[in-house]
Amino acid sequence: MAVVRREILIAREPDDVWPSIGDPAALSTWFPGIVSAEVNGASRLITTESGLKMPEEIVTNDPQRRIFSYRLTGPMVRDHLGTIEVHAAGQGASLVSYETRCEPDTIALVIGGACGNALHELRRQLEQPAAAAGRQEA
Repeated sequence: MAVVRREILIAREPDDVWPSIGDPAALSTWFPGIVSAEVNGASRLITTESGLKMPEEIVTNDPQRRIFSYRLTGPMVRDHLGTIEVHAAGQGASLVSYETRCEPDTIALVIGGACGNALHELRRQLEQPAAAAGRQEA
């Protein structure tokens, strides 16, 4: 089983970062290539830009420890666990890690690359000044 881990520093407090991670339906707002995330209890159905539907089981959503874990349950993987953690990094910053454990190994590499891109997009959105965000919405 391959393990791919991506980490990024975000210049925001963990309590500012966690809502984007802890809301399983918000994934499509910061993960490039995902157009929707439908949540029903402990299940989430991801739809990609290409129309691929990926069913997931939400394993952990712990706001106290700021950990979110999920399993892909679709036919393209034999075993999968994705875990996102938000930790205080000091001076008002957060360290966000996104780990993918997956079999087959080649799928882990693809997912890991996408997760790295997603973390960069999350940082871009969260570090964007409020004034610039208001201009972009207009």
